[in-house]
Amino acid sequence: MVRTFGSNGAASAEASRRDDVKVPQGRPGWKRDLTGSLIWASLLFVVALWVSHGGVQDLGGSRSDALVASGRLSGLLASDLMLIQMLLIARIPWWERAWGQDRLLAWHRVVGFVSVNGMVLHIVLVTVGYSAAGDSTVVSEFVSMVQDYPGMLLALVGTLLLIMVAVLSIRRARRRLRYESWHLLHLYAYLGTGLALPHQLWTGGDFLASPAATLYWWSLWGTALACVLVWRVGLPLFRTLRHRLVVELVAPEAPGVVSVYLTGRRLDRLPVRAGQFFVWRFLDGPGWSRGHPYSLSAAPDGKSLRITVQDLGDGSSRVARMAPGTRVAIEGPYGLLHAGVRTRSKVTLMGAGIGMAPMLSLLEDLDHEPGELTVIYRVGDVSQAVLLPHVERTAARKGARVHVIAGHRVRDRNSWLPESAAHLTDVQALQQLVPDIDEHDVFLCGGPGWMAAARRAALKAGVPARAVHRERFSW
Repeated sequence: MVRTFGSNGAASAEASRRDDVKVPQGRPGWKRDLTGSLIWASLLFVVALWVSHGGVQDLGGSRSDALVASGRLSGLLASDLMLIQMLLIARIPWWERAWGQDRLLAWHRVVGFVSVNGMVLHIVLVTVGYSAAGDSTVVSEFVSMVQDYPGMLLALVGTLLLIMVAVLSIRRARRRLRYESWHLLHLYAYLGTGLALPHQLWTGGDFLASPAATLYWWSLWGTALACVLVWRVGLPLFRTLRHRLVVELVAPEAPGVVSVYLTGRRLDRLPVRAGQFFVWRFLDGPGWSRGHPYSLSAAPDGKSLRITVQDLGDGSSRVARMAPGTRVAIEGPYGLLHAGVRTRSKVTLMGAGIGMAPMLSLLEDLDHEPGELTVIYRVGDVSQAVLLPHVERTAARKGARVHVIAGHRVRDRNSWLPESAAHLTDVQALQQLVPDIDEHDVFLCGGPGWMAAARRAALKAGVPARAVHRERFSW
C-alpha cells in the first residue's frame, strides 16, 4: 500500500509476543570495549617507550634536541597508527563482528589522516632539529638526510605515496574519481607503509633501542602483515575456491535493476546471514578485479544466493550483461545488518531505493509473531519500488505490515520524508506509521543522508541507540 499521512494513524497494535520467538541480545559491549582499549594501550606503550629512551629529558635540552625529540614521538605515533590502520581494514572477523565494517572503515579514514599528518610532522621536526644542530639550511639538511641515511629514500617515496592516498581520500577529491580508480590508487597505501620499514629498522633508534621496543615493533608489523594476508587474501581465496559460485540467472526487475541468482558448492557451510553483504568480483573479462559490495536480497537457503543490483555506474552496469555460468569471486560476508544484533521482538525495517534489498532478506529471515514486523519502503516514485512484489508476497506470508512512502524529499529540511508529509515532523510521521516505535529495533539501509535523517527520527521517537542498526556503503 502507498501510505499517506493524516490523522488516522497506523494499523492497530500488534498481538502479544509468542514465548517461542527467540530474540538475541545484540552485540556484546565488552568486545567493543576491549578492541578500543587495545588501540589506546598500543599508543600509550609507544609513548612509554619514547619516555624510557630519554624523550622527556631531550625536550628539556637544547632547541635542536627538543625538536628532534618531538619529531621522534610524532614518528613513533604515526608509525603505530599506520599499522593500526592496516588492522582496521584487515577484515579481522572478531573486530568486524564487534563494530561492523562501516564503522571500522570510518575509523580507518580518520586514523589514516592523523597518521599521514603525524608522519609529515615527524619529517619537518627532525629536519629542522638537525638543521639547527648543524648550522645548515633546512633544504640542504633534508637533501643530505635523503642521500646519506640508509632507507631514507625509500621512506620518502613511501611518505609521498601515503600523502597521495590521503589527498585522494578527501571528500571533494573522491567525488571526482570513479570508485574503481579510487580503490586501485588506495592500494598504494600498503606499498607506502611497507617502504617505511627499512628506514625504521636501519636508522630509527627508538625501534631497536631495547629488547622491549624490538619485540613490540616486530610483533606489530608481523601481526598486521599476517592479518592482511590471512583475512584479506587467504580467506576470500579459500571461500571462492571452496564454494565455486557461478551466475545461474540474471533476471530484470525494472529498467536498470536486475536480480542475480547464484549457485555453488556447499553453500550450506557458507557462514552468511540474511542482511549481510559480500564484495563481489565477476570473472567475466576486463575489470574482473574490481570488487563491489552488494547485499543479499534473499535469505540464504544453503542452495543459492541472490543479490539485486541497480545500475549506478562504477561497473554495476556490467552485471545486467553477465552470462549464466560466469564465475564469481567473493570476499565476506560482512556487515551487522542481520538478526543476530536484534534486541527486541518487534522490528521495523526501513529501506530507501535499492536499500530495500537487505531489508527484504531480513524480512524473509526474521522470527517474529504476526503483527510485530513493519516494513517502510521509501522511494521517489511508486514505479521505483522495484522490489515491492517480493516484499508484499513475503509480508503477506509472515504477517508483516508494509508502508510504501513515495514522493520527492522535503526540500527545506534534511528529512527522510516526501513533500506530501512536510506538514509533519520526522518523528510524528514515524510514530503515525509505527505508534509503538519506541519498542522496536529499527534496521536502516539507503543513502547516507536519508539514513542519518531516519536514524535521528528513530532516536527522538524513543528508540535506544543500540536498537538502531544501519549499513553505510559510502566511500
